Amino acid sequence: MLVLGRSQVESLLHMDSLIDALASAMADLSAGRASVPDRVAALVPEQDGFLAAMPGFLPSAGMLMTKLVSLFPHNDGAHLPTHQALIVAFDPDTGEPAALLDGTAITAARTGACSALSARLLAREDASVLAVLGTGVQARSHAHAICRVRPIRQIRVAGRDQARAAALAEELSALLEAEVQAVAGYAEALDGADIAAATTHAVEPVIRRPWLTPGVHITSVGYNPAGREIDDATIAEALVCVESRQAVLSPLPAGSNDLLTPIREGLITADHVHAELGELISGSRPGRTAPEQITLYKSVGVAVQDAAAAALVVAAARQQSIGEEITLR
Repeated sequence: MLVLGRSQVESLLHMDSLIDALASAMADLSAGRASVPDRVAALVPEQDGFLAAMPGFLPSAGMLMTKLVSLFPHNDGAHLPTHQALIVAFDPDTGEPAALLDGTAITAARTGACSALSARLLAREDASVLAVLGTGVQARSHAHAICRVRPIRQIRVAGRDQARAAALAEELSALLEAEVQAVAGYAEALDGADIAAATTHAVEPVIRRPWLTPGVHITSVGYNPAGREIDDATIAEALVCVESRQAVLSPLPAGSNDLLTPIREGLITADHVHAELGELISGSRPGRTAPEQITLYKSVGVAVQDAAAAALVVAAARQQSIGEEITLR
């Protein structure tokens, strides 16, 4: 069995290839070619945390795998990530364990890459101002990924901790061609933004309709069972797209309060979910229809994303003879 650590995974996973691989994976998911049951989780109430299992089979990538991912929101995010994961890949012909790899790096990369895919599908072609809400691993991943698909010239970073926002802005300034600055709050970050990436553990919405500029594309990946990232007015007005209707509308921990709460309160119905990303890719559903339209991609994370990323990593590792082979027997 091949074993790959985090630094090896990071070196083998390239963002442009990952975005393209995710496009194929999301199309397969929407077409029913992939097998992805709802995730299940064991709760750790004392830490507001959980350990989730996310199995999936992506035939087009030859990847049968499961991810075990923990979410412990009280970790500091810098020295100890809030999300930590392992991925086990199995031989799809025999069911034999084939690879064990760090899933923390994959989770960060594939989440940002799928948000970038949504921007490629839904954001205006000339989108150049990006608001990054949050200061953790996903904020960093989203900034890098979205710059790959749109001509971003300015990035504004906002979070609960001004010092962390400033540190992230300084880091991104050294790595990206865009002008990056930390701003005082979410409203300031969103004012005039063409793309907004919400990557928080917010209880109260960090995306509010009065703060948004017409034509903005929103990506929202935050999860908090006690809260939500997006207010009702934005949900009601936006063209809402998701990875999977089944996943996003399932009970927690699979689904999203951002949609489940307004549905439960009668503000929208399940039919308000306009499309899955895979349907936009196949052309079975239309995307943006006007420059002023607000579009929203609400992500809950699905296992085909991890499968697509793991397939790239394992193939590259075997090709380059990277990693350690161990025997379980």
